Amino acid sequence: MAQNCLGKIRSYYARLSEKEKKIADYILENPEKIIHSTINELAEDLGVADATVFRFCKRIGFKGYQAMKIALASEVIEPIQQIHEEISENDSVKTVTEKVFKSNVRTLENTLEILNGHSIQKAVELLLHAKRVEFYGTGGSAVIAMDAFHKFVRTGIKAFSFIDSHFQLMSSSQLSEQDVAVIISHSGTNKDTISIMKTAKSNGAKTIGITGYPRSPIGQNSDVALFTSSEETEYRSEALSSRIGQLSLIDALYVNVMILNKNIANQSLERIRNAISDTRI
Repeated sequence: MAQNCLGKIRSYYARLSEKEKKIADYILENPEKIIHSTINELAEDLGVADATVFRFCKRIGFKGYQAMKIALASEVIEPIQQIHEEISENDSVKTVTEKVFKSNVRTLENTLEILNGHSIQKAVELLLHAKRVEFYGTGGSAVIAMDAFHKFVRTGIKAFSFIDSHFQLMSSSQLSEQDVAVIISHSGTNKDTISIMKTAKSNGAKTIGITGYPRSPIGQNSDVALFTSSEETEYRSEALSSRIGQLSLIDALYVNVMILNKNIANQSLERIRNAISDTRI
């Protein structure tokens, strides 16, 4: 998959330092100029060190300045459909719908680009060997946690989730070293969620964090951290659009666990089917 430079910059923007945002703004406003500039020229124009520009390129997922320029050139020299389309009040219903779908597609593409294979492998291993798995999230993330429970209850692994944050905290206090807590928080800074994570860790439980901010407490303190990447628009917050990335990460974990735990999962699915069939008239 070709790397999307402008899209990646927008996806990472909220996580950048002030100097990095200065570089990002300049590139977004002058993409054609950048592809003809050296790293020294860009650094001089912005009054920053060459090393700062290089670190920015690495930060958004490129090996260096030249690699970023090549990706940028493919977007500027061979124009493709506008990467970031703001929704306008004058757009038709069909146009708004198309833009929402395209935004969701970009969220998935950007999340896939920053996905760390080793991290998701480690997360799958933790889930497979857990005696009990609990999914935690507050607000909008609570819905994602419940969706995760709905999937993982089919795997044969003991899975649980609660909507109420107080119930979540109480439940996390009962975890042990054999258990896994999956913490879902887009910002990674929600006080209730952080408290739940601290309680789980204090009991020795392993933690898997799903967040949009690597430098957040959830991103920094989880045993395994999985990150989503999304864009914010006037009508859709970054947190709202990130849910499609969170759901996809949960799906990826679920499918991997189902494949590796096939025999037990099949038995669990059969019991669920039987239970459901017994309730039908």
